[in-house]
Order: sequence, then C-alpha cells, then structure tokens
Amino acid sequence: MARTEVYFWQDENGHAPVQLALQELRQQDPEAYAKSRVRLERLEALGHELRRPEADHLEDGIYELRVRRGNVQYRTLYFFQARKRNIVILAHFIQKEGSAVPPAELKRAKQRRDAFEASPDRHTRQGDWREEVPRES
Repeated sequence: MARTEVYFWQDENGHAPVQLALQELRQQDPEAYAKSRVRLERLEALGHELRRPEADHLEDGIYELRVRRGNVQYRTLYFFQARKRNIVILAHFIQKEGSAVPPAELKRAKQRRDAFEASPDRHTRQGDWREEVPRES
C-alpha cells in the first residue's frame, strides 16, 4: 500500500488552523500533542485502512482522528482528496467533551473540503506536516 500524503488545509490568507491548533496543544498539553502526532503518523501509514478507535468516518467524506486525554477528547477532522485517494487534508481541529462532533464543527470541515476541491493549490499548505509540527526535543 502506498503511503498517504498528509497536508494542512489553509485559508485564503495562508493560515492553517490545524497546524496552529497542534502548535497550541504542544504548549498546553504535551501528552495530548504526542498522542495526536502518533495518530497522524498512523494516518500517513494506513490512510483509508485506519479505523476505530484511532479514526472514524463521520459523514459525507469527513473523518476524524481520535485522541482522548482524561475527560477531554481532541478531534482532527480530515478528508481524502476526491481525485487522489492517497492524499489527506487536515481541515479542522476541535476539543470536545460530549459524545458527538457538534454539527457546526462538521459543517466547517465540509466547507473547507468544498473550498479545497474548488481550488486545491490555494487551500493546501505546502511542505511536510512533520516539519511544520516538530517533535519535542
């Protein structure tokens, strides 16, 4: 199986919300950050084969990477590029305590997916995600 390429979604101003959220998580909760990195590495290695409890399909082509630390659940919402099934775009990051991803958060991920599909070059942060979210030294 070919490795899955993982990229951050970025807005028109070049901001990558998941990248920023992971950088903040690294500062605020290093253990949750480390778990998130492991999930991203597993996504890169397994792509569509990654399943619960590490990942899950939510709806309409939106998936979640699942990290739990105590009572807090961290979710990275992502999607696979429509034309290239081995490319993943990390679209949204949330922290939740309830059982389901709130509809507004899911809607935001879908809007980002639609923006990406309309203009992939504009909405793809170039570079390797591992370099942009460095490991703890």
